[in-house]
Amino acid sequence: MLNILRSLIGAARSFFRTQRSLALENLALRHQIGALKRNTPTWLSGSACQKLGPVGNRRLRIGPADRGLWATLSRVFRGWEHTLAIVQPATVVGWHRAGFKRFWTRKSRAGKPGRPLLDHAIRDLMRKMSRANPTWGSPRVRNELAKLGIEVSRATVAKYMIRHRKPPSPTWRTFLETTPMLPISLRSIEHGAHVKDLVSIDFLTVPTATFRVLFVLLVLSHDRRRVLHFNVTSSPRAEWTAQQIVQAFPEDATPRYLLRDRDGVYGAYFRHRVHNLGIEGVRTAPRSPWQSPYVERLVGSVRRDCLDHVIVLNDHHLRRILRRYFEYYHSSRCHLSLEGDAPQPRSVQGPELGRVIELPEVGGLHHRYVREAA
Repeated sequence: MLNILRSLIGAARSFFRTQRSLALENLALRHQIGALKRNTPTWLSGSACQKLGPVGNRRLRIGPADRGLWATLSRVFRGWEHTLAIVQPATVVGWHRAGFKRFWTRKSRAGKPGRPLLDHAIRDLMRKMSRANPTWGSPRVRNELAKLGIEVSRATVAKYMIRHRKPPSPTWRTFLETTPMLPISLRSIEHGAHVKDLVSIDFLTVPTATFRVLFVLLVLSHDRRRVLHFNVTSSPRAEWTAQQIVQAFPEDATPRYLLRDRDGVYGAYFRHRVHNLGIEGVRTAPRSPWQSPYVERLVGSVRRDCLDHVIVLNDHHLRRILRRYFEYYHSSRCHLSLEGDAPQPRSVQGPELGRVIELPEVGGLHHRYVREAA
């Protein structure tokens, strides 16, 4: 009785619907009846078919044409889900999404115009760089590739880099190569011919294997982020710090401004010596390291790239490690603030110069990549 009442109400509502809506509903119902007839076994009698169901306990077979029809009806027929009986409305939505996916897969298949595929050799080189330099991020790898004449985006580099599951650690061989027992070839840091007007200084504390604390003074020129001078001491004083400033600026290479914090080591003797050199001291506000961002970033780089991965034995060992690191820092390390270049500019080496080789730096903590003719 309830079904008859529903049918009467539906028939009454049809008088107020448009001819197009009725035609689409008629198409949907006729298609479902045809699908049920197509899936009903012809050898079953009427009573047996009623007992087993419309498809004889078999899954309803829906072909590509049926899926395409219902995917189209779902777009042009309002209220299509109320006339659907053979499958769920979510199934029709899934058919539509699958067709959309196949359409765009065909449009973007290999051989069509679009973004060119990345060469396998470049992918392997990215993975090799990230594996050999576990502390490098995608910007560092991307800048190193640019020096080899390979232009890729940071997103592409991040896609193909090796994912490290835990904080990276250098090998024991790398650690042993930084000990003072091994021979180390050092080159002096060459200063530029012109020093800009602003220089920053700051101290870095380093614990040793014997639980001593060493202090490293860093003098950084804002011009191309060059480290002009560094030295190590266990007891920094104003006299010692002032003498380091004199050594950092020989002859007529003094800057105009010297940016520093309010540490007590910069006492009256230090300020007097700096004033005699013709340098104007600029102090940052209390507890405001962000007012001296360049030297603070240098301190972080020294820790992350070098000192966090070695055990310092004494002051001589620390000087030797820092000399090797600053040699790498000036000649090889690419900086974001320098548009992917090093403080000592590196030329771009195109593929025509030969294959890419790997050169260890800082005892194997980092590497430099150059091209060499075969």
